[in-house]
Amino acid sequence: MKKNAIYAQSGGVTAVINASACGVITTCRDNEQIEVLYAAQNGILGILNENLIDTSFETKEDIALLRYTPGGAFGSCRYKLKSLEENRKEYQRLIEVFSAYNIGYFFYNGGNDSADTCLKVSQIAQELGYPINAIHIPKTIDNDLVVTDNCPGYGSVAKYVATSILEAGFDLNSMFATSTKVFILEVMGRHAGWIAASCGLASKAIGEPPHIILFPEIQFDLKRFLKKILDTVSKYGYCVIAVSEGIKLQENDLIDNSRGVDAFGHRQLGGISAILANIISNELKLKCHYAIADYLQRSARHLASRTDIEQAYYLGAMAVKLALNKHNAIMPYIKRISQEPYLWEIDYVNLNEVANKEKYLPRDFIDEEGFHITKNCRDYIEPLIRGEDYPVYVNGLPQYVKLKNQLVVKKLSEFSSVV
Repeated sequence: MKKNAIYAQSGGVTAVINASACGVITTCRDNEQIEVLYAAQNGILGILNENLIDTSFETKEDIALLRYTPGGAFGSCRYKLKSLEENRKEYQRLIEVFSAYNIGYFFYNGGNDSADTCLKVSQIAQELGYPINAIHIPKTIDNDLVVTDNCPGYGSVAKYVATSILEAGFDLNSMFATSTKVFILEVMGRHAGWIAASCGLASKAIGEPPHIILFPEIQFDLKRFLKKILDTVSKYGYCVIAVSEGIKLQENDLIDNSRGVDAFGHRQLGGISAILANIISNELKLKCHYAIADYLQRSARHLASRTDIEQAYYLGAMAVKLALNKHNAIMPYIKRISQEPYLWEIDYVNLNEVANKEKYLPRDFIDEEGFHITKNCRDYIEPLIRGEDYPVYVNGLPQYVKLKNQLVVKKLSEFSSVV
């Protein structure tokens, strides 16, 4: 008997998460074992609330355009399921929805917390005797999932921020004689400095910006930082800085303008560049500008890495193939098999080896002084940003697709405990 499938997107989106969706949908359509592929509207909440999209209404042409479209085509969410012991009601509801729609395959596309959700879904399904193959599809610009060599979304954000700080460096070099002396680019990275490190690719020779990179893995020392700026300005006339939003003054002491916590319980960061700019202006009397990459860095599909797009697509396709081969509670991941030429393949790992674990920037990826990247880091990141895969441009703007997202008629009673 044929089964149906559900795909959902979770957490902060990337420039290439829809490429994974394209891989999932295309592969499902090419396989006769899957009758209907539903997409949950706004992640796991879409399943709990029975807001399910029938992807059969989408044309082949629109699905193909997903590969070139940023954002999350079906809506994402930051919603962390509690443990099985704390709230069995939510998990039982998931199984109730799966049963009502004859779901045999569950694909959850996200980061660390999403891996945990996918694992818990497989566990409760097994406990309740419901047969399902739950596969986690990796995605995060933070590049902090363990086991996988890199995460879909990272290569493109790395390409964007490296390009941005490269171009800003040219701007500042033009103006420093009579104007701005210091520029700061703030990038995402709560605990891991992978994105900040990628800014270092713009500096191909000593003295080229960025001159300073601040990593969460290196304890922030204000005196050393200010001295480094003065030395740089004295030597080159200006100073370009890349800073991760999660740098720490002391262990677990973030320097930020925290806006509270998100639904996953993570502190919502953003604003460290403004704090540093104020310190630099007051303490060093240097004109300082700053920019926060924020959503721009993770939505810049126009500058996405071809390598990243291809990996995202094939991980989505492989997730379907693994599910059809009866795998459960696993994550397909990228394995680097050659550095030069850069070659990779897809393997898979059990979710209990991935969920709720983080991969930090290795110390040997940061120079001895703690303000820049090493050759090891450059060699790791460079292949991930290679290649371009531009969207079609119409009247000067990229042509992105907005799907019909036709919701099904609900079969079950409302589930009141979910936002």
